[in-house]
Amino acid sequence: MKLRLFSLIAVFAAFSIYTAIVVANHGYTGFIDLALTGGWGAQVFIDLCVALTLFMVWLVPDARERGIPVWPYIIGILTTGSVAALAYLLHRTAKDAKGGAVAPRSTATA
Repeated sequence: MKLRLFSLIAVFAAFSIYTAIVVANHGYTGFIDLALTGGWGAQVFIDLCVALTLFMVWLVPDARERGIPVWPYIIGILTTGSVAALAYLLHRTAKDAKGGAVAPRSTATA
């Protein structure tokens, strides 16, 4: 668990710093120019949107089950993308490490 938490902290910190540098150099909406060029730029943008949407669909029941507030992370994902998704994973892992883990849901049906 400690290795997972440390890894998440490292990835979150590195990615957040890199994102801040890119935003400072290219502006908050700089990615739109790349996405509008078509081809790979559009494909990567669409792929990111699909992945983050799937993450949010998973996040809502997972956060509620663990007693973690949902809306700050949904708003964060819509405004910062993967930075907020990583922040949620960090919050979730830190909470589990402190003994806040929730028993997994049963997938069996009666």
